[in-house]
Amino acid sequence: MNAAAVEITGLVKRFGTVTAVAGLDLAMTRGGLLALLGPNGAGKTTTVEICEGFQRPDAGSVRVLGLDPARDGAALRSRIGVMPQGGGAYPGVRAGEMLRLVASCAARPLDPAWLLDVLGLSGVRRTPFKRLSGGQQQRLSLACALVGRPELVFLDEPTAGMDPQARRLVWDLLGALRADGVSVLLTTHLMEEAEALADEVVIVDGGRVIASGSPDALTAEHAEDAQLRFRARPGLDTGLLAAALPEGYLVRESSPGAYRVCGSVDPQVISTVTAWCAQQGVLAEELHVGRRDLEEVFLELTGRELRT
Repeated sequence: MNAAAVEITGLVKRFGTVTAVAGLDLAMTRGGLLALLGPNGAGKTTTVEICEGFQRPDAGSVRVLGLDPARDGAALRSRIGVMPQGGGAYPGVRAGEMLRLVASCAARPLDPAWLLDVLGLSGVRRTPFKRLSGGQQQRLSLACALVGRPELVFLDEPTAGMDPQARRLVWDLLGALRADGVSVLLTTHLMEEAEALADEVVIVDGGRVIASGSPDALTAEHAEDAQLRFRARPGLDTGLLAAALPEGYLVRESSPGAYRVCGSVDPQVISTVTAWCAQQGVLAEELHVGRRDLEEVFLELTGRELRT
């Protein structure tokens, strides 16, 4: 048995004059959870679609559970689960009907009623797909990907549109899948999600892998670059705070009211930050000094400019 769940070597895919994937190499062990990260247009979705058999590569080798997705699609489909972003369901189908239909195509499916209950969808089993909330549609799509007991599941932005409670429920379910030996490859823009769930993170940009490793390994590579985090009133002028600090420090508001000061942190820097906040009439709360997180590593590698 091939020890790799997914093995990609020199993958190339072009769409006209655009090269979406440009010589990508990737290996994923069985029973692991791999997070494939990258900015928009980096080649993530194309790579995953090739692994699922929906696209054919122009060059390179792709093996999924030891099979060629382009040549062995029929044999592979019964062994994988696919959760596309956006659901992909007929708008009028009822949630329970849709899951039972997908289950009927599997040799030994999970109990659809049980899976609806686990994912908090029992109360909407008779609701048409188009009337489900975005988070409910995502959970139903996840149920459809899992109901056939796949060996490997591909998840594209699995918690997009979910509230924090639903997101945590899905995280717990993915942890249980991994414990049962199911391989999971997910794409996500939530760095917290990748950091919390993944055994391995692969960052792609320009159709190539630019970094890979465990979340701890990727952040530890830059452990000397500490950061000070604190919470305060949203909308503070981070440029003024950066000007109050020595040259070379970066200050950003990563989310409303959550601030990060990146650079060498010492008592003088902490004093400068708290004194500056006091001058603005705000209290700096939840001060924390530590190494950079996965989001900071991701932004350094892929840049901070917006992608179209």
